[in-house]
Amino acid sequence: MLDIQFIRDNAELVQEKSEQKGVKVAIRELLELDTERRTRLTQIDELRARRNAQAAELKNQKPSEEQIAAGRQLKEELAQRETELATIEEKYNELLLSVPNVIPDDTPLGGEEANRSEKTWGDPRQDEVQDHLAWGEARDLIDFERGAKVAGAKFYYLKGGLVQLELAVFQLGLQLATKYGFTPMTVPHMVNTRTASGTGYLPRGEERQIYKIEDEDLNLIATAEIPITGYHADEVLNEADLPILYVGLSPAYRMEAGAYGKHSKGLYRVHQFNKLELYVFCKPEDSERWHEKLIALEEELCQALEIPYQLVRIAAGDLGGPAYKKFDIEYWSPADKSYRELMSCSNVTDYQARRLNIRYKNGEGKTTFVHTLNGTAAAFSRVCIALIENHQTTDGTLAIPAALQPFMGGQTEI
Repeated sequence: MLDIQFIRDNAELVQEKSEQKGVKVAIRELLELDTERRTRLTQIDELRARRNAQAAELKNQKPSEEQIAAGRQLKEELAQRETELATIEEKYNELLLSVPNVIPDDTPLGGEEANRSEKTWGDPRQDEVQDHLAWGEARDLIDFERGAKVAGAKFYYLKGGLVQLELAVFQLGLQLATKYGFTPMTVPHMVNTRTASGTGYLPRGEERQIYKIEDEDLNLIATAEIPITGYHADEVLNEADLPILYVGLSPAYRMEAGAYGKHSKGLYRVHQFNKLELYVFCKPEDSERWHEKLIALEEELCQALEIPYQLVRIAAGDLGGPAYKKFDIEYWSPADKSYRELMSCSNVTDYQARRLNIRYKNGEGKTTFVHTLNGTAAAFSRVCIALIENHQTTDGTLAIPAALQPFMGGQTEI
């Protein structure tokens, strides 16, 4: 969430940036509630001070009838003000949490159509290839039919060489991340609602994004970003320890409600896949530099996998609430003759840290919120598509990129 003082000082800016993101917010109403809330807090503090003074005055003596009546009236007035404050704070917190992060002035304006290509790498393959699902089903390596039988639509089995390929991709990704100082981490596959909401994922309501466990305060994670963010919740980190770098390996469970269009065929949009996630906790002045480093690491992995791609700056209307700035890496799809999303990388600034109370103490002794960043190292469901489409040979085999072969016992093809 945003700092309320920042919103007070920049109300018009916050309203404008929210609208550019396509988010409807009631900044004026929020600030009116903020004023009422502060008024009630002042009144409550004054009433509590009077109550304490009265208690001190009556210490070790029997109160008179008038003093008892005054004490009762004070107690009732305090209870009334506290009830009023609770009602105000409920609405205030709801509105405050609905305000999205602001965006830089150079952000492209518009929706997905306004996303801007920044660079390309590799030579896009132009010959005809078999799409990943047809290729995998023909070789009994991908099975959606049996996945649907045991779990429903958009669930699947991977088999044989593709399982070995998945493990090889994660080994390569972990090797690359640890080379740059990231600590490998496995994480809980379920988190409480505070953690899910704190990272910007919605476990309830019409825009529900993740699976909720019935009758439990638990939700299946959509990415390791969620439990990694919560790892340092309510902590004050040491400045000397920053930046803190993690690379998390976990399943990702996604509802993907309504995602059954043209680009949801096969593995592209599924309810479950395995994912390697990069994550950074850093000082505010370092977050832009770490954003660039995360993007460079993602690009290095794509290049090692020999997947042609483009780097895309995400437009305001396609950003989502938590992100201040975001880039996607899109792989070239020879089957579709277009670029498709493969990885994303976001600078969230202090938006998640404020919601989960993650701070550090700087050299001047001041406690302030850290900045957090996240980036996809490898979501195998989509990496699998990119590898199958870009590394098919004329005889129908899948040539394994040289960087993966050491993790597959020297195997060169599937």
